[in-house]
Amino acid sequence: MRTLQWRAALAALLGGLALPAGAATGYYLVNVYSDPGQWTLDYKYWNAKSSVGPPVGSPELGVGYGVNSRWYTELYGVTQQDAAQGTQMLSMNWQNDVLLTQGEYPFDLAIHTDVGQYRNRQREGYALEWGPALQTEWWRTQFNANLFFQRDYRTRQGGPTQLTYQWQVRQHWRPLFNFGLQGFGELGRWDHWAARDQQSHRAGPAIFGTLRLGRQFVKYEAAYLFGSNATFSARTFTMRLQLGF
Repeated sequence: MRTLQWRAALAALLGGLALPAGAATGYYLVNVYSDPGQWTLDYKYWNAKSSVGPPVGSPELGVGYGVNSRWYTELYGVTQQDAAQGTQMLSMNWQNDVLLTQGEYPFDLAIHTDVGQYRNRQREGYALEWGPALQTEWWRTQFNANLFFQRDYRTRQGGPTQLTYQWQVRQHWRPLFNFGLQGFGELGRWDHWAARDQQSHRAGPAIFGTLRLGRQFVKYEAAYLFGSNATFSARTFTMRLQLGF
């Protein structure tokens, strides 16, 4: 009986964590500023330990390109890891971030899009994520606020469009080391939010840094988030490493 309960809880957690393919943005802040003319090797990883079972993780690997100072594009693959099923391919995604304003106003506004195709036998079809991304700065402090809509198409899971959010406060101290806070959440249907206990919210401290060697660069960020994943209480570690050339 305990084994059945554990499997049911794990299935519920995986079902909640395996949101639309673009839902990796529930763990990484979308930063819409690119390095024009440079390619980027992008590695991302998150690991969540919830109150209902063993940890669940998701490594991602992608290649991005700064088309110009306003447009960043990336193609990346998402995998998922858990004790029951091991590592399996989840989706292939194409992300595009385009700045609509760049210095004309006190804040910069961009449009983020992410199209994903599921590559998993338990999950087929496509996913779309889109929405505005805002950034502004006051002295050495950077503020970000993103609001994204997510929906699956041609999938058995299907369902209405979901609303998610991101926020970040980042203090620029040294190029190699910045610190701040990040927050992420899923609110449910965009036009009818879920009950409070059915929403997911998580936030925590984050560190960042950039090392430049001529035209090449290394960027890193990591965060430890407290709160809930798919309505289950959880603690989540996230990291991202970008190599530019």
